Amino acid sequence: MPQYPKNNLAQLVIATSSAHAIEHVVISPGSRNAPLTIGFYNHSAIKSYSIVDERCAAFFALGLAQQLQKPVALVCTSGSALLNYYPAVAEAFYSDIPLVVISADRPSHLIDVGDGQTIRQENVYENHILFSANLTANDNLEQQNISLLKKAFKNCIQKKGPVHINVPFDEPLYEFTDELNEIKKVTYDMSEVPIDVDKLQMYVDIWNASTKKMVLIGANYPDELLQIQLNKLIKDESVIIFTETTSNVYNAKFINSIDKTIFPLTDAQFSELKPEILVTIGGMIVSKKIKQLLRKHQPTHHWHIDAKKAYNTYFCLGKHFDISPQLFFSQFFFLTKEKKSNYQQLWLNLKEKRTEKYHNYLKNCAYSDLKVFETVLASIPQNSQLQLSNSSTIRYSQLFDINDTLSVYCNRGTSGIDGSTSTAIGASQINKNQTVFITGDISFFYDSNALWNKYIKNDFRIILINNNGGGIFKFIPGPKKSNALAYFETPHDLTAKQLCEMFGFEYTAASNNSEVEEVLQDFYQKSEKPKLVEIFTPSDTNDIILKAYFEALKE
Repeated sequence: MPQYPKNNLAQLVIATSSAHAIEHVVISPGSRNAPLTIGFYNHSAIKSYSIVDERCAAFFALGLAQQLQKPVALVCTSGSALLNYYPAVAEAFYSDIPLVVISADRPSHLIDVGDGQTIRQENVYENHILFSANLTANDNLEQQNISLLKKAFKNCIQKKGPVHINVPFDEPLYEFTDELNEIKKVTYDMSEVPIDVDKLQMYVDIWNASTKKMVLIGANYPDELLQIQLNKLIKDESVIIFTETTSNVYNAKFINSIDKTIFPLTDAQFSELKPEILVTIGGMIVSKKIKQLLRKHQPTHHWHIDAKKAYNTYFCLGKHFDISPQLFFSQFFFLTKEKKSNYQQLWLNLKEKRTEKYHNYLKNCAYSDLKVFETVLASIPQNSQLQLSNSSTIRYSQLFDINDTLSVYCNRGTSGIDGSTSTAIGASQINKNQTVFITGDISFFYDSNALWNKYIKNDFRIILINNNGGGIFKFIPGPKKSNALAYFETPHDLTAKQLCEMFGFEYTAASNNSEVEEVLQDFYQKSEKPKLVEIFTPSDTNDIILKAYFEALKE
């Protein structure tokens, strides 16, 4: 027979979570959270996961929510436990991923009196949270607690981001009942209000008069309707569409390896090619070069389309259309006209020229990070989910045209290296297709506790590119000029072999082009264990080869 907590506040939190369609709860062990742990574990409509390391647990939950596009809950004990959630909370805040952090706490009279495992938990995520619900361990204040819980869930669902519910429990913690309270299911109206046509017309007139229009798409969840709309938009020869690796939209006429195309441009050349109108969609932009160029050569008009927020990334934002791109374009297309222009063709000619130089360079490229990424990205099976770690990994991926059957993700909200492996493992639980995770060595070892996880699927694949340190710090000019390069680059002699033995991964290694090609031949096939291939690349020459690549694009 299932056990449920006798504690009224725990019953209320669990019932409210269920009423708001929480179906996945990631729990880290502890005693103060026992009433919540027992209740969620025994709930028939909720799948619970037990992950010891709270930082890994939070990023695992982030991966679940990333794929579900629905709230996932986290549960931890009191004290420093919830501080370890903070990196994932910040990532969720900037990436618009719904997370519900539920932290157990001591009652208020035990805070700051020297009681064990206590910190000031209320409002601890103040700068990176949509709402903080600080509940009270007083049955007479049940209506106040209910009101706070509903506000938390409403913010999480409607605004798509993290919320924090702090739940104080006094002892006893282990009293049980065989009954669980229920609350009627709660739904929220998620429909959007279209833009008033009269207010839209002014922007339509500007659009129809312009001959140079650029659409720049950052991180974006795969969406069939948006893909159809962008395919229609690119038929206008006055429009060019730039996409990042994580945009998850594809078309032969899109420029989807931005830096490869624009890196060799001089200021004078980009000044001629700069758009009159810049339309931005999606999340954070990886390409530093496009940010630099658009900040220096600002468009006359910058419009951002997003239902929630608009960053003034290029310091010239003129209009935020606060609706979804799908609704915006469904209205916009009825009012716009295609414009005669050579703007798109100029960019496509440039893309073709760069692509030819790219192929010529890669054909004779020495073994390096760059060459390995070419081989690895070409090997990934159709329709896979590709998860990428930050720093060099995401930047190298931006130099290549990604297989258009792949869905691609990276934690670009805060661009941290700290939870990429955990996120990928979490995401793999939801996505039915095989998940392939490409990571660098520093990111991988930093998050090595991610492998301390009993939910890793046998078809999960990790491609670890080990260049013996943070190779990006050799490429950017500042660190190499200093006398403290070792403190930027973090050289080491670590290998993942022993970690794979400990955590039950099948391990292989490669150190040259032929070995990489050979090991990847059957790497993605069915297996009884998850697999990791560690590809060692030459740290002394990776930056030289990458710089030579960009020089070759200029010739």
